[in-house]
Amino acid sequence: MEIAKTILTFIYFVVAIAVIILALIQTKEDGGMSSTITGSSTNNFYEKNRSRTKEGKQKRWTIILSIVFAILTVVLGIIYMV
Repeated sequence: MEIAKTILTFIYFVVAIAVIILALIQTKEDGGMSSTITGSSTNNFYEKNRSRTKEGKQKRWTIILSIVFAILTVVLGIIYMV
């Protein structure tokens, strides 16, 4: 059981650092006040294929790793309580 704790703790720290790095390198999506006044068109090629861009992939991996981080938090909490 100690080996499983050690391995899961190591994976937990790696995922935590990856989430932090991915969150820090992402670009800001908010257009601010100018997009509110001018109105941003979401009917263009870039908006339809946003998930295929570098930013889209970073966002997807951030979400996936955040979910893994949350699951590992619960699992490690249960393991360390026993």
